[in-house]
Amino acid sequence: MADPQVGPSDTPALPPRFSRVRAIRQHVSLSRLQAIVGLLAGIISIGGAAYTFLVPSRPPTGTMVAIVQEARSEKPITDATIEVLTLDNAVVTTLTSDAPGRARYALKEGAYRLRITHPRFGAEVRQVMVMSGQTSEVRVRLAPRTAASPGRSSPVGAAERAVNEGADAIRRLFR
Repeated sequence: MADPQVGPSDTPALPPRFSRVRAIRQHVSLSRLQAIVGLLAGIISIGGAAYTFLVPSRPPTGTMVAIVQEARSEKPITDATIEVLTLDNAVVTTLTSDAPGRARYALKEGAYRLRITHPRFGAEVRQVMVMSGQTSEVRVRLAPRTAASPGRSSPVGAAERAVNEGADAIRRLFR
């Protein structure tokens, strides 16, 4: 037996959520929906482009840490002068090692040359590559000055430096 309240031409009542969807579908055509989505995408991409143009970005930087030690005893050397140079020998900054023999400085990404000097020790030169968001550590062992070469380190110091640079390169590979 048929329900007397519902006739053959009447449709059952839908929950309010579905009736809103049906009302929106009746008033918004597919082409109108495509136009709205395209307009929103255009506004978002123009806004993103304006943001990147107007907000200055900082250049990518990394940190360089120089550790200066005595060649024989590996004790830290304080008050060593560390010049940070570009590869064209332009001075970027001059640092002084602190009590534990360390000097730290934030640099733009790139290759640099370090010149480390101290009145009681021979000078050393190292190259360092600074990577964005990373810390580049350079260990320098200074040998005492000799009478034969007051401004340069001894041949033993040069050999030790070459071995240390090779060991540092291998350590960086496994980090």
